[in-house]
Amino acid sequence: MTPAEAAAAARPRVEGEREQEIFDATLDVLAKVGYDRLTMDAVAQAARASKATLYRRWESKSALVLDAVLNQKGPVGEAPDTGTLRGDLLASHCGHGGLTDEYQTAVFSSVLTALGRDAEFAEGFRRLFVGPKIDRTRTIFERAQARGEIRDDIDLDIVGSALAGIVLHREFLLGELPTPEIVATVIDQIILPAVLPTQN
Repeated sequence: MTPAEAAAAARPRVEGEREQEIFDATLDVLAKVGYDRLTMDAVAQAARASKATLYRRWESKSALVLDAVLNQKGPVGEAPDTGTLRGDLLASHCGHGGLTDEYQTAVFSSVLTALGRDAEFAEGFRRLFVGPKIDRTRTIFERAQARGEIRDDIDLDIVGSALAGIVLHREFLLGELPTPEIVATVIDQIILPAVLPTQN
């Protein structure tokens, strides 16, 4: 056991309802002021806890925010398997945890600046929040490729991020809130034409 792991194990654990109250307070402060202006003092005040209590459980702001975000989003779950690429993409990106989930996009918006300024937070967020979503989407495209729905020469890493990239670009830069209709339009007009086998 490393010294850091030993120190973490020695910290009293905040559990149960109290832990959830702290997570809820963290997300409330995050939504109001964004990651850059969020402080442990502000979270402690919102949670009616001492700052010492927070630091006994979380060694930094980034650790607390990441835990709160991961706790709220829940598990990503298995990639949907509807039998078609279009159906899988719609099922994966619409509804809870998808591009049309207001909470998910609100979280991403709140922490966007932190990804370029806080290396510790960025590493954890990409690995634990974004990573499982990327893996899930890749599984969808790999299944479609195995069914012969898409060409063998497609770069799955690039095409797998295209749908989210386009929809989030339109939301954050153009102010267009994601809807199932917008997601379907991007799938039908951009994603599918780009990957379907060429008709001879």
